[in-house]
Amino acid sequence: MIVFICIFSILVYTYIVIDSEQKTTELQAALFGTLADPTRLKLIKLLCRQQPHALCVNALAGILGVSQSAVSQHLRLLKSIGLVRGERRGYHIHYYVNADVIKGYRDLVLNVFTIEETLPGQPCQNNCLKREDA
Repeated sequence: MIVFICIFSILVYTYIVIDSEQKTTELQAALFGTLADPTRLKLIKLLCRQQPHALCVNALAGILGVSQSAVSQHLRLLKSIGLVRGERRGYHIHYYVNADVIKGYRDLVLNVFTIEETLPGQPCQNNCLKREDA
């Protein structure tokens, strides 16, 4: 019975913690990959500064000095990870940041750059050869 509980605990830990960390890492990679392009980064920064106002593709293209088709392609990628939303107003779609998603991604970014103290004896001391063993 104890062996079963230990195995079950390991499986639950693996499923919850490691699987969760893997999904978090994949979300972080998607975010960084999407924002790796300078134009997309400028676009999201511009839309964040405009909050709560939305801008159409024409306005965004003019402000950034790029073509409307380039802006549309960049917006498509930003929309795919939920950073940007569009709202039809007459003949045009106006884009704005999804504030709730931005807050979630901000937490993911902070998670990447959080520096934590390692426990004594972890992990290098357990994995590296000691000088006297070499």
